[in-house]
Amino acid sequence: MTKNGLVVDVEGWFVMNARESRWKTEGPLGSYCNFEGKRRFPQLGINISVLEPGEAMGMYHRENAQEGFLVLSGECLLIVEEQERRLKAWDFFHCPAGTEHIIVGAGDEAAVIVATGARGRGRGGIVYPVSELAARHGASVERETTEPTEAYEKIYADLPRSRFVEYREGWLP
Repeated sequence: MTKNGLVVDVEGWFVMNARESRWKTEGPLGSYCNFEGKRRFPQLGINISVLEPGEAMGMYHRENAQEGFLVLSGECLLIVEEQERRLKAWDFFHCPAGTEHIIVGAGDEAAVIVATGARGRGRGGIVYPVSELAARHGASVERETTEPTEAYEKIYADLPRSRFVEYREGWLP
């Protein structure tokens, strides 16, 4: 137990309630829990993200590994391959490797999204391309990069060093 919630940092199986897990707040990139401690899951990443209207899940990007997104509640805007799609509760987005995408909170309330992604992208496994459409939602880099630190440099500069928080009542339905 940490001051911000449970953190599991052992090999083997476990059960944890998301409301008891440690969460992370990313300012304009919403809040999430990923159930991981210092040791990342070796094969599959999984997050529960909470996006207020206008908050983006990250920067527009493509990866060398597939991802999947299930909207549990609320509404969001999917920007995929320079197209916009409205997503609502129980919509699922399958994202094959190499697909440019990002999700932005929309509607009148927070959206809750379960996100999964295969691990093992390897070197150069993620690219942040410039997107005029994503830029309208504050979710595009100004210059293409393969470096996450460069893609998120401006956003992280305005955030506190530690962004771990406890679960906030009402985040999950």
